[in-house]
Amino acid sequence: MTWKAIEAPPGLARPDPMTVRAQSIPARGYFPEHMHHWNQMVYAISGVLTVAVEGRTFVISPEQAVWLPTGLRHRVGSLLGAEFRSLWIADEAGRGLPEIPTVFSVTPLLKALIVEATEVEGEEDHDGYVRRVTHLILDQLRRARPLPGALPWPRGGSSLTALCEALYQDPADPRGPQDWGRELGMSERTLARHFQAEMGMSLRSWRRRLRLFKAIELLGGDLGVTQTAMELGYGSTSAFIYAFRIDMGCSPQAYMRGRAAKQDYGRENGT
Repeated sequence: MTWKAIEAPPGLARPDPMTVRAQSIPARGYFPEHMHHWNQMVYAISGVLTVAVEGRTFVISPEQAVWLPTGLRHRVGSLLGAEFRSLWIADEAGRGLPEIPTVFSVTPLLKALIVEATEVEGEEDHDGYVRRVTHLILDQLRRARPLPGALPWPRGGSSLTALCEALYQDPADPRGPQDWGRELGMSERTLARHFQAEMGMSLRSWRRRLRLFKAIELLGGDLGVTQTAMELGYGSTSAFIYAFRIDMGCSPQAYMRGRAAKQDYGRENGT
């Protein structure tokens, strides 16, 4: 199934200091490579985005966003569809923010502020409320915690794209390197070398990171721990809990309790 290009809506205002853009991206829809004369925060309140910038491609969940400084050429799409929320930020307002593409964690407070900014976009700011929301977002961006790495993704047209899309849609797919080598018309050794060169990690390490990425997505959608383990192809719930603890430093249950506590804190503080 091919990807379909999406045209950006016309007439969007230059940020002064910030413009919020909301748009639904259909499955396998993408915005072709382009650039802006201002900074951009790429984010989706639901669904997963594929972001390509500076020769790297990766996917981000609603718990992550990408900061793109002014002038960088980039491409954004979604394999399964997403609710896109993009913040355009003028250079002056973006002072103190990273000067390189940066993936960072989105807190419940920042997500709530983005949702609110979308609601009030274009309203007359008689009492200064819109300005205060904008300033809070900028404060949150300056406090955002950079993430050491997102889930790498193959470049457009790569022979690895079919492999990664299949595993993303079905992390429990049992096919190993030898099977995938035959599928892609290459030896197991050639596949391993090709994967390492393009993705910066082995297929085994990528599948492990994919499973963690999908685990957070599924748990965040209120799927139980046992169901999540089965969806991801683990042989048992205990094996999933062990793997999750190794990567995240806590059990899935503890992770979700912490996430719920942060969301309750945000609601109690008016967000």
